[in-house]
Amino acid sequence: MTGLDQRKRALGICLVAAFMSGLDVSIVNVALPSIRDGLHASEDGLQWIVSGYALTFGLLLVPAGRLGDARGRKTIFLVGVALFTLASATCGLASDMTVLIVSRLVQGMAAGLINPQVSGLIQQMFRGDERGRAFGALGAVIGLSTAAGPLIGGALVTAVGHEEGWRWVFLVNLPIGAVLLPLAWKVLPVTGAADRRRESLDPIGVLLLGLGVTGLLLPFIQEQRWPGNAKWLLIPASLAVLAGFVAWERAYRREPLIDLALFRLRTYSLGTIIALLYFAGFTGIFFIFTLYLQNGHDYSALLAGLAITPFALGSAGASAVGGRLVTKMGRLLVALGLGTVVVGLALTMLATELVPGQGVGMATALPLLLAGIGSGLVIAPNQAIALSEVPPAGGGSAAGVLQTGQRLGSSIGIAAVGSTFFRGLGEGWATGFRHGLMVVVMFVVIALVAALYDLARERVQRAGSRN
Repeated sequence: MTGLDQRKRALGICLVAAFMSGLDVSIVNVALPSIRDGLHASEDGLQWIVSGYALTFGLLLVPAGRLGDARGRKTIFLVGVALFTLASATCGLASDMTVLIVSRLVQGMAAGLINPQVSGLIQQMFRGDERGRAFGALGAVIGLSTAAGPLIGGALVTAVGHEEGWRWVFLVNLPIGAVLLPLAWKVLPVTGAADRRRESLDPIGVLLLGLGVTGLLLPFIQEQRWPGNAKWLLIPASLAVLAGFVAWERAYRREPLIDLALFRLRTYSLGTIIALLYFAGFTGIFFIFTLYLQNGHDYSALLAGLAITPFALGSAGASAVGGRLVTKMGRLLVALGLGTVVVGLALTMLATELVPGQGVGMATALPLLLAGIGSGLVIAPNQAIALSEVPPAGGGSAAGVLQTGQRLGSSIGIAAVGSTFFRGLGEGWATGFRHGLMVVVMFVVIALVAALYDLARERVQRAGSRN
């Protein structure tokens, strides 16, 4: 077997793990009514099943990336997959909500262990155009897993039955994990001594970052559950903790948790901002669209999932193309993708105006396909560009910060889009959906402005170098 064949097999294993962890971000949404009836769950309990996974997922990304850089990405990958598989089993076999919520939190932690290793391994194994294509494949998997989650979840609940169907949303991960573990042990490369870091894992930095990110996420995650405005005081308090984290990282004499010099790289800092803004809109689309179809038009879980499939197909197909084009087009490709998403979502809003009622799923298919194509040109190319100047030795840590921005954006976006959506329901489900979609478009437009700013700065630098 050639070195390229070995790397392709290793990439395939990484992509399957990324798909498994990404799928559990959205697959649970359509199963919530089944969980509510099967375990007599409260609304608070259902909220934590969704938000708890996102919270612990986001918290572990940066420290897990650093741990993989320091102790070996293959080892941390194997631990993450094993823990994810075990947590999926306890979720599926849970006898009450307490067990399910705790298991779901552990499952999110395991996903946070896995994902930085995937990006770090791609950094380690590939260079140049090959790296762009590998990140293109990763982007296709991220887009497909997030968008296909409602479809797969709806199919499982429909096939098994409403009362117990939710269990298989989690148990479906068991055979995947059982196959992944021995293959990963055999195929994944061991991090070379030159790529490992043996310094301290910066426990104080981990604690400060964890407290700061948790404080930022909780008001948005619990926005509907915590009455009053006192919860928003957590935001300035968390920003103060994060400022303390930055001060600590600058003063830390050994290897810091996050190399703050990364943010002096324009490609990395703007790539992180674009990722945060885009995921704030991207994730909100699925949240409000499934609610709009199921509650507003009595779509079944399966039909609601099918209605989202055009976005998933467009995103998956365009991600593969974007991975090939990113080294030639750079940030221009991301800007074109963001513009395409804006056009697709605007046409989606128009479709809901022109075709109200049961036919709305068919009417939005082509606009969502277009938006999905644009999305495929954003996620993977942006990640490849953001990490393009990062040394492979720090690839896991840098990818962890980038993905933390994605998770933070997702939580903020769901809260902002969801609250706007619910406030608009007084005028009807279609109006609520369009109002929520306007917020999605706002996030994407701001991300587009950031991409255009990057392009303008790049042209100024090129002009200056010629002079």
